[in-house]
Amino acid sequence: IEPAKAIAQYRKVLVLDASNVEGIACMAANHFYSDQPELALRFYRRLLQMGLNNTELWCNLGLCCFYASQYDMALSCLEKALALASDEAMAEVWYNIGQVAIGIGDLGLAYQAFKISISVDSNHAESFANLGVLELRKGHIDAARSNFQTVQNLAPHMFEPFFNGALLAYKLGD
Repeated sequence: IEPAKAIAQYRKVLVLDASNVEGIACMAANHFYSDQPELALRFYRRLLQMGLNNTELWCNLGLCCFYASQYDMALSCLEKALALASDEAMAEVWYNIGQVAIGIGDLGLAYQAFKISISVDSNHAESFANLGVLELRKGHIDAARSNFQTVQNLAPHMFEPFFNGALLAYKLGD
């Protein structure tokens, strides 16, 4: 009920001020997380038309393009995000590139993207988690286990590394 009330409020804000950046961005995020990336794209593109040009916007555009099956545009947007990224945001951009690469089946690019993400931010738990899965697919058991353990220490709230680590231990008979 609360998210619906928030969306209704943002709609009211946009009726009063159609150029309210927060309202547009929140509506875009709502559509994205409601599995409507095409609608989210419209809102994010509006922000671009208004002159916004930052890493987060280009990352969001890239992910929307990817989930809307506009793969060439997704990588172009993420490339622009990389060009604008500060050191603090760089790991997240590379992580998103890795996610898109997995989605299009380019596991080599995904592997490299997660490696770069970790080299930029050695505490990027999500990159370690995905890298662990890719290492496991390559048959690198020790590297996979190490990545899962790293994530378990960095982000104990994430369930995937615990599940993947337990599944690996079970399959190995540990």
